[in-house]
Order: sequence, then C-alpha cells, then structure tokens
Amino acid sequence: QVQLVESGGGLVQAGGSLRLSCAASGRTFSNYGMGWFRQAPGKEREFVASISWSGGYTHYADSAKGRFTISRDNAKNTVYLQMNSLKFEDTAVYYCAARSTVGNYANPRAYDYWGQGTQVTVSS
Repeated sequence: QVQLVESGGGLVQAGGSLRLSCAASGRTFSNYGMGWFRQAPGKEREFVASISWSGGYTHYADSAKGRFTISRDNAKNTVYLQMNSLKFEDTAVYYCAARSTVGNYANPRAYDYWGQGTQVTVSS
C-alpha cells in the first residue's frame, strides 16, 4: 500500500504563505493522481486541488484558484501545495490523497490512499 506523510502546516498570518509537502512511499508514485483536500471543524471534507500522474493537468477549487499551486516531483515521490495570500477561511486540516484510477478528481471517494493530515491555521 502507498503511505503518505504530510508536513509543512503551521500558524501563519493572513496574507502569508505556506508550502505543504506530501511524501509518498513505494515505487509507483508516478502512476498516481494526487489531490489535496481540507476539512475545517464542523464542516465536511472539501476538494482543494489535484494533479495528474504526469503533472500536466491540474484542477483547483474556486476558493483556491489563483492563490494555491499544486505540483509534484516524481523523482522525490513528493507532491506540494503552495498556498499564497492565505485567508482566515483557509484554516483547516489539509490532507493529501492518491488515486490509481480515472475518476472525478474532486470526489474524495475516487482516492485510494490518504495522509494523516496537517493543520493549517491562519490568523485574521
């Protein structure tokens, strides 16, 4: 099974930036599409961004587009989420996920493996 380990979360002031990382184990990382989701207290998990196995296609939630950038480095088995111009509303636990099949990139049910989550807190 693929193991995902996230890092990079923390406390940041509104308007600041953070870069989240998700390191994957195994030899098949490049075959997986990757996604970032987030979940705020009392709310459902929501889609943030996704990237294809090749890195050539990306998708963003409306709330993230223009501020967040997803990327991957298959040689390092790592996917990133660069978050700029952070808002208080971005406060949540952020999860990375991997999927091996084609499906709805924004649907968490399409993903096979999940990281443990990393907390992002944005002060207003």
